[in-house]
Amino acid sequence: MRRLSSRLAPTYAQKLTLLAAVPLVLAVAAIALVVALQAKALADREINTLENQLIDAKKVELRNYVTQARNGFYFVYGSASPQDDDAKAQVAQILSAMIYGEEGQFFVYDFDGTALVSPRETTRINENFRGETDSAGTPVVDELIRIARDGGGYHTYLWPKPSTGIEAQMITYVTSFPSWRWAVGTGVFIDDILSSVASARADVLARVQRTFLYIGAITLAALFLVFGTGMFVNLRERRLADAKLKKLTQRVFDAQEEERGRVARELHDGISQILVGVRYALENARRRLDRGDPRATEPLGKGIDSLGEAISEVRRISRDLRPGVLDDLGLGPALKTLVEEFSARTGIACHFNTVVFRNRLDNDAKIAMYRIAQEALTNIERHAGASEVIVDLRGHRQGATLEIRDNGRGIYGGMQSAGGLGLRNMQERMDQLGGTLSLEAAQGRGTRIKASVPLTHLLPPESSLSAPAPNS
Repeated sequence: MRRLSSRLAPTYAQKLTLLAAVPLVLAVAAIALVVALQAKALADREINTLENQLIDAKKVELRNYVTQARNGFYFVYGSASPQDDDAKAQVAQILSAMIYGEEGQFFVYDFDGTALVSPRETTRINENFRGETDSAGTPVVDELIRIARDGGGYHTYLWPKPSTGIEAQMITYVTSFPSWRWAVGTGVFIDDILSSVASARADVLARVQRTFLYIGAITLAALFLVFGTGMFVNLRERRLADAKLKKLTQRVFDAQEEERGRVARELHDGISQILVGVRYALENARRRLDRGDPRATEPLGKGIDSLGEAISEVRRISRDLRPGVLDDLGLGPALKTLVEEFSARTGIACHFNTVVFRNRLDNDAKIAMYRIAQEALTNIERHAGASEVIVDLRGHRQGATLEIRDNGRGIYGGMQSAGGLGLRNMQERMDQLGGTLSLEAAQGRGTRIKASVPLTHLLPPESSLSAPAPNS
């Protein structure tokens, strides 16, 4: 189960890709949604406005039809009495002849609901249609009569088209002849308008869908670009990391070989020769003892002295590899011992200054500071040609600082000409601790090295209470 979860866990590069892609997808989706909603709302407003304008135009047209028809036979109606059947028949004949287009006609209902004129649907003539409704339950004749009694107006309902018999939506304008108790009107089917509006809505939806497709295509292209860029950067960084790792590995091997060579040389040139001398002294003493020579103790004394030198040399090598005083007493005493031994070995005048730390340095910082001082003193001995060295160690509010100054040949004649790891080793130690390393020319003559570690590498006061020494 753990193996499966580890395989499914995203890598660092995948996390970076997701971090770049997910906000992009969400932002584009939000933009697409807002654009689509705004476009649809704007299109709906425009379509509704168009629909209302077309219907209003139809209504004005219907009213004009009725007004013109009324003006055409008003000379008959205006002079006729309510009981003038001849005048009524003449007006009904005129209205029956007033058909237009494929569907247009005038109709007349009396206030009782009887159809008096219906030229395209003659079967309705003289039939009473009070209570008639369309397929949707909308009152038709009763509503027309009510509108006519109120002075005229519009009514919308479903009605079969005379040409096809198919039901469609119709707008009717009706007015009244009050003295004859007639409701006179005409209507027009608006299915063409509704079809145009539906086609416009479908076109809007198609455009919105195309917009979504365009945005999706752009998003997909952007995702591919992000993915491709991420892959390129990832591969490039991986190559650089592999190159750096290979270089670092080689440097580690070189450092190991250099350290082994140094230890081997010291063992061969120092301890090995001393032990050879001890062996020679012991063999000489044995031969004298075999002969009964009373001077046999002389080579034994020399051998004991040489053995003491060998022990001291072993301790020195061990101390160089890992000074015990660093763990036992802290950084201050360890640096003091290092500086005193350096001065005794090289004859260079050395001065060591330190201030008691309020907090102790942690183990990583102590080792790094000690190794930097060790490396700097080694380079001063080999390359600087200095006659005086000052080593200063102190803690402050920002952390701790080690400063090493000499009066040698300066930066170019000293440190930068050093072989091996040199400054790179010092810099990497500080980088690992998040500290800083500076190298600059001292005032007048020589070189100054300053290494600082941040406050995070100083242990809190309660941790320092158990420290073996006040100086860290």
